[in-house]
Amino acid sequence: QVQLVESGGGLVQAGGSLRLSCVVSGLTFSNSAMAWFRQAPGEQREFATAISGSGSLTSYADSVKGRFTISRDNGKNTVYLQMSSLKPDDTAIYYCAARRSRNYYTRRSEYDYWGQGTQVTVSS
Repeated sequence: QVQLVESGGGLVQAGGSLRLSCVVSGLTFSNSAMAWFRQAPGEQREFATAISGSGSLTSYADSVKGRFTISRDNGKNTVYLQMSSLKPDDTAIYYCAARRSRNYYTRRSEYDYWGQGTQVTVSS
């Protein structure tokens, strides 16, 4: 059974930082591209960032580029999202997603497994 468990969300002031973690079980982690998506209230779930199975390739949405950093530790089956210079517009539920392939995509439909989400709230 595949499980993705996110943690690290919370309330932070604008300009602050948070690090999210997602621990994965039930998959050969190094063969799985990973991504973070986010969903604000009343909005569609949108792509934030992704990383290839090896960790050598990454992609970022324009809205987070230069502020967010995705990384992974294949020895710990964990993917991270370091978020800095947070803005109120970053307020959303953040979801970790896994793909049964080393190559990442930015479309939701390309991901096979999802975590339950973790809330990030940025106050102004």
